[in-house]
Amino acid sequence: MNIGIFTDAFYPQVSGVVTSTLILKNELIRLGHNVTIITVAHPDVDEEEGIMRLPSIPFFLLPSQRVGMIYSRKIMIKIKKLDLDIIHTQTEFSIGIFGRIVAKKLDIPVVHTYHTMYEDYIHYVSRGIMLKPASQFAKKVSKLYCRDCSAIIVPTMKVKDALHEYGLTRHIDVIPTGVDIEPFERSNYDEDLIKDEKKSFGINETEPVVLFIGRLAKEKSVDVIINSMKELIVKIPNCKLLVVGDGPERENLEALVLELDIEKSVVFTGEKPWSKIGRYYQMGDVFVGASLTETQGLTFTEAMAAQIPVVAKYDKNLDDLIQDKTNGRIFYNDEDLAGILYEVLMDKEECATMVKNAYNAIEPLSSKCFGENVEKVYMEVERQNYMLQNQRVT
Repeated sequence: MNIGIFTDAFYPQVSGVVTSTLILKNELIRLGHNVTIITVAHPDVDEEEGIMRLPSIPFFLLPSQRVGMIYSRKIMIKIKKLDLDIIHTQTEFSIGIFGRIVAKKLDIPVVHTYHTMYEDYIHYVSRGIMLKPASQFAKKVSKLYCRDCSAIIVPTMKVKDALHEYGLTRHIDVIPTGVDIEPFERSNYDEDLIKDEKKSFGINETEPVVLFIGRLAKEKSVDVIINSMKELIVKIPNCKLLVVGDGPERENLEALVLELDIEKSVVFTGEKPWSKIGRYYQMGDVFVGASLTETQGLTFTEAMAAQIPVVAKYDKNLDDLIQDKTNGRIFYNDEDLAGILYEVLMDKEECATMVKNAYNAIEPLSSKCFGENVEKVYMEVERQNYMLQNQRVT
């Protein structure tokens, strides 16, 4: 098949949508398909084969994100030459809208992946009394965008249930974004290299490391993890929190560290290139996440592939991923986090069992399975489209 993936979020930006799109592209190519990415232009990248970029500007509320043109005649001419069989949109905004326009003009079916629960992000664009109307608007836009697509894909049951609550009554395929497990395998990394990497951040090999990897944004609730360190270092004085990533909340988080007087126990690395992120997982003795806005939480799967124990705040999207005390730990109340981290770091035997169970169960979440499952959706859409065209002829 000739497949066009339309997305507002793509490299060099860093996000779960970007990761998912890159993995999907690579897996579809592995399966023998021709894939073209249609996305926003970015000042930090040049022209690349297989990628078309529409002119864009920084999003005024989040300058690190970019907003593209809704239509480009120049790109439309190029797309016509691709003879696309499927358009797969990954976002609902400018490039997603462009994808729908292209689909209508060229009579191509649209598959859409709904990645983001926008009602959890409206604090970026609304304040106070406007939060409820903004939330309702986000739900209506989501429903309208998804309603007329040929197929809808979501990463978890949490998102499927949300779309049904918004009033979407159609069939929805649940396909978790896969992880390319190989780059995270512990066997890929030399122990001395990891030790040296830790030393570069002032962490010696005897100091236990609590690890967070992700974007430093309000919805990630990194403050919950930092607050837990105040209690944890009372029990384990040499414990360190390693925060890998950057974002709009970094300054506030650094201020919180100073306020709690734990700056000797918390290390901010800043954003790191995706090609090297596997080694940072190897620096952790436990990986922790406290966000309640994830549609899937790819970093948990990556941590499982890296064979380090996972601790997560309960959210519905984790129901099929983490079973407490079996392949990870779950906390429900913020004040319980420090105690659970202490248990994981101290009980090496239980920790090893959880890590083994987690690693043995992640094959269904591999990038290979992800690509094959999306391909099945494409094939079903193609079959239905063929039948529809035949009905029109007769």
